[in-house]
Amino acid sequence: MTPTHVLVPLDGSPLADEALTYALETFDCRITVLNVVAPLDTGMSEGGMLEPGADRRAAADERATNLVDRAAQQASEVGQQIETAVETGDPAETILDYVEAVDVDQVVMGGHGGTRNEIARRLLGTVATAVVSEAPVTVTVVR
Repeated sequence: MTPTHVLVPLDGSPLADEALTYALETFDCRITVLNVVAPLDTGMSEGGMLEPGADRRAAADERATNLVDRAAQQASEVGQQIETAVETGDPAETILDYVEAVDVDQVVMGGHGGTRNEIARRLLGTVATAVVSEAPVTVTVVR
C-alpha cells in the first residue's frame, strides 16, 4: 500500500539525515519531520546525567528548531515541501503517540544515533527498536 503520510523522526544523526533523504526520494506524499526534545530531567536526556537548567533547555529547543528548519530547507532544495514538528517527551513514546494522533501511515527513521557516544547510540537504537516493535504502521529503518 502506498503511504499518504510519512513521518521522519530526526535526532541530528547522520542516519536520521539519510532517512529524510530516503523519504524525499521515495515517497510522493505528505511528509512530516519530527524532533523530540527529551525533558532535561529524564534518563533519556543529558539531564539525567547533568543538572538541568534554563540555558540548557533553551539550547535544546534551539537545536530542535534548527534540525527541522534544516530538513525543510533540504526538502525545498529538491522541490518538495514538508511539515515540521517539535514535541517534548520520551522519544519512542512521543513518536508512537504522534503516529496515532496525526494519522501517519509509515515511519522512516535511522537505526541509531550515529557516533556521538556509546550512551547515545544505545538510547537512540532503543528508540528505533521500540518504534519498530510497537508502531501500528509500517516502519522503514535506514541503516
